[in-house]
Amino acid sequence: MAKQLPPLFREKMIDLLGNEEFEQFYASYEEPRVFGLRVNTGKVARAEFLEKSPFHLTPIPWVTDGFYYQEGERPGKHPYYHAGLYYIQEPSAMAPVELLEVNPGERVLDLCAAPGGKSTQIAAKLQGEGVLVVNDIHSDRVKALVKNLELLGVRNAVVLNEKPERMLTAFQGYFDKILIDAPCSGEGMFRKEEEMMGQWERHSVQEFAAMQRELLAQAAVMLAPGGRIVYSTCTFSPEENEAQIAEFLDKHPAFDVVPIEGFSPGRPDWLREPWCEADGYSSRAKDAVAGTARLWPHKLRGEGHFLAVLGCVGGGSAGESVSASARGSAGAGAGVDPGADPSSGAADFVSAAGKRSGRQALRGKGRAEAPPSTGVSLEPLEAFSGELLRSEPFALRRLVCYGEHAYASPLGLPELHGLKVVRPGWYIGALHRGRFEPSHALAMGLRLREAKRALSLASSDERALRYLKGETLEVAESEILRDPEVTKAAKGYCLVCIDDHPVGWGKWLDGMLKNEYPPGWRWT
Repeated sequence: MAKQLPPLFREKMIDLLGNEEFEQFYASYEEPRVFGLRVNTGKVARAEFLEKSPFHLTPIPWVTDGFYYQEGERPGKHPYYHAGLYYIQEPSAMAPVELLEVNPGERVLDLCAAPGGKSTQIAAKLQGEGVLVVNDIHSDRVKALVKNLELLGVRNAVVLNEKPERMLTAFQGYFDKILIDAPCSGEGMFRKEEEMMGQWERHSVQEFAAMQRELLAQAAVMLAPGGRIVYSTCTFSPEENEAQIAEFLDKHPAFDVVPIEGFSPGRPDWLREPWCEADGYSSRAKDAVAGTARLWPHKLRGEGHFLAVLGCVGGGSAGESVSASARGSAGAGAGVDPGADPSSGAADFVSAAGKRSGRQALRGKGRAEAPPSTGVSLEPLEAFSGELLRSEPFALRRLVCYGEHAYASPLGLPELHGLKVVRPGWYIGALHRGRFEPSHALAMGLRLREAKRALSLASSDERALRYLKGETLEVAESEILRDPEVTKAAKGYCLVCIDDHPVGWGKWLDGMLKNEYPPGWRWT
């Protein structure tokens, strides 16, 4: 392993840790990886999951719903994974959201969200209430973000594919909580992903530090008075960690560090040459970074991380206006593609729906009107809801149509004109040629109790796996669960569940269930 560690990285860690602790740190690279999963309490209660879990689980100390599982177990190859009952996640990576202290009903931003592990963790804590805005600048990574949100049944998320500096005007002072899981040099992942060692170069630390500096300043503008920012990285470099927090505090006097307990403290003594400017920070800032935290692989069962909690203690948000430094390199206008399909890529929030904002809004308890110019009738959607849905899952949401695509947006969103919106809310389905085709995201976001017609297969039933493989099933009419108020036959769409947890749609007719499970999601 010594030959694999980048020489400059090795020298740097010896300088920071000293020879004795470095040997302990270095020895951790020979220890086996640990594996974790987090229960999705947006779909299943922790206690209920533990009763039915087929895995050998051990609690992760810093995460209420996180557990270690044993190497050799394959939770990604179980029907419960396809039901979105848990998310497979590195144990240390679960810590930042715990420190964010999210409460139902709050407005939360995950600024660098892909692939979505922390976004889904936030969503579980919101319990379907409030607003979750998730953003990632990389369009190729947003696809994984959207899929994970859908898999875990998140109803109240808006997905953006935008440069953070372009979000400032729309979201100034808007969010109660903001997570910055910042792009970093990734030194803490060397044990987990050895190929990252070959990509590591010292100059990349400085490149990431410049990005992190901008992200912190931009987040401060979007935070509401009294709000909280959690900044995290998976690297050891003080330039990307303590130095970022110290510099931020000196530039933003309305903020302070909220001390973190239970982990190794931050290292103000590392704010020194040759890694940082020795005299570049105030005494207040240096003292404060001792309240940040470091997760070391030789001190706990997890990979390397840095964590900082920043509270806005002043009378207002850190940015009274959008400063030039926070704007970064944003241009004056946003790219707009009026013909873009929000279900597959980014599209302007207003232009995808029509020239005048709000014309497609389905307000109140889930009713809405499509703009006359689209020629889209909402009757098929209303008929589907009346026939298939027991309760109104779209209540307290704003339903909007973008071309043929229908979404349920969380209430209270600001005007998002000019921003690249991949998902303006929960994707419900498509209105096409006089019929409504429900989305897989709709099925995953529903609960069994909300469906008037459903099929629930036991996880031990061989048909459960066959359904996940996309096969047609033989299903007796007596197996179709129907609302007593429904007098029509069992034929048509039904919500397919495994152990009462939705996994997708099927169409039943004459003893056969036509499989509507998406090809890209199927068990392989």
